[in-house]
Amino acid sequence: MKELYFLGIGGTAMGSVAGALAALGRQVTGSDSGVYPPMSDFLASRGIQYFNGYSEENIRQSKPDLIIVGNAISRGNPELELALEEKIDLISLPEFVGHELIKKNTSIVVSGTHGKTTTTSILAWLLDFAKLESGFLIGGIHANFGLGCRPSGRENGVFVTEGDEYDSAFFDKRSKFLHYRPDIAVINNIEFDHADIFASLADIELSFARFVNLIPRNGALLYASNSLRAEKLSKKCFAKTESFGLEAHANWQAVEIDYRSDVTEFSILKNQTLLGKLRSPLFGEHNVRNVLAATAAAMHAGVRFEQIQAGLLAFQSPKRRLEILLQNDRATLIDDFAHHPTAIRETLKAVGQRFPGRRIVACFEPRSNTTTRNFFQKELSECFEHADVVIFGPVNRPERYALEERLDTAAIVKSLEAEGKIAYAIAVPPPENYVKDILAFLKNVFQTGDVIVVLSNGGFGGLHTQLKAFFS
Repeated sequence: MKELYFLGIGGTAMGSVAGALAALGRQVTGSDSGVYPPMSDFLASRGIQYFNGYSEENIRQSKPDLIIVGNAISRGNPELELALEEKIDLISLPEFVGHELIKKNTSIVVSGTHGKTTTTSILAWLLDFAKLESGFLIGGIHANFGLGCRPSGRENGVFVTEGDEYDSAFFDKRSKFLHYRPDIAVINNIEFDHADIFASLADIELSFARFVNLIPRNGALLYASNSLRAEKLSKKCFAKTESFGLEAHANWQAVEIDYRSDVTEFSILKNQTLLGKLRSPLFGEHNVRNVLAATAAAMHAGVRFEQIQAGLLAFQSPKRRLEILLQNDRATLIDDFAHHPTAIRETLKAVGQRFPGRRIVACFEPRSNTTTRNFFQKELSECFEHADVVIFGPVNRPERYALEERLDTAAIVKSLEAEGKIAYAIAVPPPENYVKDILAFLKNVFQTGDVIVVLSNGGFGGLHTQLKAFFS
């Protein structure tokens, strides 16, 4: 049995897969520069011992047969350098998942610029609720399972994977989803993102075209009916294609949507024939689309609509996806992972649908490799239409870019103020305790009943924790 070594084991996907392999009885270890809760707790619960910090001695001591290389690992890492010199077998995590976990299972891959984690999480739960022999890999810890990855338990079961278009490893620049060989593929949307990997939208479309080209003729492509780019790709697919969405031409259509209560209610039409009504614990139009995608994929995999109706009500939303951190008479505090202009717009729209008539305060951290540059200067000036107050955190690591390349949050503030919104941006470079400045500004503009939405794919300097403490 091969000794498996996860180089970068503290990453969510890396640690989750390591845990899944350990559960199968495989010999697993690894290393990272710093592993913190919840992943450190998760690895400990799986009995996985690992090295905290990178050193050549770690490899000499472990003597691994195969090293799974995390996406964040690059040349110069001492363990990687030794592995190259000693000619130890290396593999990217996505390729390893394809070979070791998906294998001969029916492979369902959920892709798209937005909505991947939520859609994959819903689908994994619906498959499990229907008692299919199913496994999954998502980019987070699934709230229902307490896991981010689980083997299917059989060779001809079902495995659902969150299919990222990002590259696989320093030596494998293919998009991750190309390793997952989809039988049923979902495309939620296709937009420009990951400016550190893709030079243009055309490059992203090419990667999605290669993904679609992997679907076998007896498979299926499910694509969003409001995505012209996905629809264009569907024309070249050898498999059956179906669209999902709110649009009248969608094969799977949501109608009679009611966003006003603690659950979102809507009916589903399949090719204009009523299947029935669903009640979802998720709110917002974009989550109706996510539920539609998961429903269509689940039914293609053999789940009955009645099982979906029952299972959906028991679904627990992923962390940091419209997660309500606090709700009292003073304020409501929501955490969301949105960091792309379209995701920001849809998230704030959903908040407005869930809390009609209340002011929305949006706190956004420009942190990704795309939003820290001026690629979305115009789009980030326009995507806060549903917010009343907009607060920008510091541009992450601004020293990487020349002034003319960097996102100009001060200019966006002026644009928003011209529209009558209250806006504020942390200066560049930021003060050491910039969260204190955000809190001071917020105290001056806050009104009882405000809904405060923190939008970030990072930690935002601990803003979530301090806001929760302030409004408790």
